[in-house]
Amino acid sequence: MSASLFTPFSLRDTTFSNRIMLSPMCQYSADEGMATDWHRVHLGTRAAGGAGLVMTEATAVERRGRITPGCLGIWTDEQAAALEPITSFVRSQGAVPGIQLAHAGRKASHARPSEGGHAYPIDHADGWQTVSATDEPYPDAEPAATRRMDAADIDDVIDAFREAAVRARDAGFEVAEVHAAHGYLLHQFLSPVTNDRDDAYGGDFENRTRLVCEVVAAVRDVWPDTDPVFVRISATDWLPDRDSWDVDDSVRLAPRLRDAGADLIDVSGGGIHPDQQLPGTGPGYQVPYAETLRDGAAVPVAAVGGITEPSHADALVRNGRADLVALGRELLRHPYWPLEAAHALGADVEWPVQYRRGRFE
Repeated sequence: MSASLFTPFSLRDTTFSNRIMLSPMCQYSADEGMATDWHRVHLGTRAAGGAGLVMTEATAVERRGRITPGCLGIWTDEQAAALEPITSFVRSQGAVPGIQLAHAGRKASHARPSEGGHAYPIDHADGWQTVSATDEPYPDAEPAATRRMDAADIDDVIDAFREAAVRARDAGFEVAEVHAAHGYLLHQFLSPVTNDRDDAYGGDFENRTRLVCEVVAAVRDVWPDTDPVFVRISATDWLPDRDSWDVDDSVRLAPRLRDAGADLIDVSGGGIHPDQQLPGTGPGYQVPYAETLRDGAAVPVAAVGGITEPSHADALVRNGRADLVALGRELLRHPYWPLEAAHALGADVEWPVQYRRGRFE
């Protein structure tokens, strides 16, 4: 009998009660990287709503790695402590708490989207100099905004991911996801669009993929053997008009990530450059990338991209196209989507005892 959306799924010794994952969705509501009441309610509600895996937003491993001044962080022990009540509550609802460890690279030092989303000048009170594989800044930033990372910077970033993973582990998270997508730092090393280096971290495919593999290995080294490590990648840059990262590259990368310690690839797309050419954003528009990696590299995958209907999500699992189904915007709109999907699909799931009076009859 084939698996369904509500069939439990295990990686290592961690079991997810179903295949529904809250996709990382930035909230821009942190206070100097600290989680607030907003994060507790936001993540806790999705756990009570029935998601099997509740993943934080991109959580910066160092201060300069934040996208905006309002982004979540875990570069201090105090920030980790602020996340402990969240992981405790998520587990109490039968969900698995996950954290996405991230560094924005040259896409850091931006205003919150609600404030325009523009790049801050280096000398702005809320801005700072960013670092990247290149010294070419993101297109909306000033020419001096970005500094090319040297060997010491690279070592510092690997150490920052490792130390963040230790804090996350001790704060009660059971999944660590390394963010290597959407044009952020690790993606900037992967893509020839942004990697113009001529050292051991640039040039050919092996060198461009070196940093992400070293980061994954560093996280895996301190993460419990019983718990999984994920990696989110952009399967393609959506830039067919130039030398860029594409799906074939992602299929080649997946076994390297697996060998470095990754247990699942969370497959998204784009973000490296504003010239990207999206293929359209209909239901499941990025699912074929996940399916290609699952088939071509024999690794478990999470699929994303405009998935809104229970029957669609269920079919992705039943037809072997994905192992997890990650919902972002739909779970922002409908935090109790998993409970409603279970009813629509005829699955018998536990409801929070406080909400059982609202259960469908």
